[in-house]
Amino acid sequence: MPILAEDTVIISTKKNQSRLSVVRLWQLISPALPIGSFSYSQGLEFAIDSGWLKTEEDVAKWLSTQMGYGLAKLDVPVMIRLMQAWQQADHEKVEYWNDHILAYRESAELLDEDCQVGYALTRLLTDLDIPYAAEWQDRKVSYVTQYALACTHWHIDFENAAAGFLWAWCENMVAAAIKLLPMGQTAGQKMLLKMGDVIEQSCEHSLSIKDDEIGAILPAIAMASAFHETQYSRLFRS
Repeated sequence: MPILAEDTVIISTKKNQSRLSVVRLWQLISPALPIGSFSYSQGLEFAIDSGWLKTEEDVAKWLSTQMGYGLAKLDVPVMIRLMQAWQQADHEKVEYWNDHILAYRESAELLDEDCQVGYALTRLLTDLDIPYAAEWQDRKVSYVTQYALACTHWHIDFENAAAGFLWAWCENMVAAAIKLLPMGQTAGQKMLLKMGDVIEQSCEHSLSIKDDEIGAILPAIAMASAFHETQYSRLFRS
């Protein structure tokens, strides 16, 4: 018995591949992905505990600044170059940009987080039989490097990869804020709704950055993450 009826309209292969790439992106940025990114606050916990941030508006401004002046100027531009390097199988360039972004982590906590989440994603991609992932299991690897590898393998384009990267980060940070501030789930969703415009603007900006413009300096976030390492009581990993 045939699987499809004779009059069934089959969607083009190109559209199927495009849709599958989007589904793979959803999988990659899902909170259910077992890489432990939910266990970090990137200094947000100290900033709230110390009184630097007291309201939802304070947190929204903090996250907008971190995204616009941090991730959009460093993480996403490097991710795009890593995707290009993976596409070209240029492993020297992959190593260069991996080392480059790790060197920009301004505190031990931020560096450890990137390496730990990167290692967790490396193990997962290895188990999913993604080529080249296993080669990084015994090396210091950034989450950005392995995210770029997965996006390249699953044919996710630069624009969607950038938007997904920023959304996943933002969702984790807002989830952390909900646990740290007296704000509910609805307030968190409103914050995510507002952050959508920031994500769009940050994506556009990050796609236009040249090599010699890559870099970010956010002293308050570096200080907050460093102070968080010795904070007496913590919900999030240090």
